[in-house]
Amino acid sequence: QVQLVESGGGLVQAGGSLRLSCVASGRTSNNYAMGWFRQAPGKEREFVAVIRWSGGSAAYADSVKGRFTISRDNAKNTVYLQMNRLKPEDTAVYYCAAKVSGGWYSRSSDDFGSWGQGTQVTVSS
Repeated sequence: QVQLVESGGGLVQAGGSLRLSCVASGRTSNNYAMGWFRQAPGKEREFVAVIRWSGGSAAYADSVKGRFTISRDNAKNTVYLQMNRLKPEDTAVYYCAAKVSGGWYSRSSDDFGSWGQGTQVTVSS
């Protein structure tokens, strides 16, 4: 089992930046990939970005491509989400998730078995 703890959320004006962090503990050696998802009020949870735990391959949702960057520090068991040029529509609770089977690439929350508690990101206009 992998335990995940997110941090770094907050309130920011449109056009600003935030960096989210997710620290993994437990059986992290089994991780294939780490992902970020988000859920806005009244909406379903949606994919944001995913990164392969070894090798660094990454993929992004079209809505954040070019503005967000996912990265990882294996030595610290930490995944980051750098969010630039934030928009009000980026407002959501952001969740970190770990994928431990079936290869690294997925955009489906069903494929991620461990989740953090979430961190709120609010972008004001």
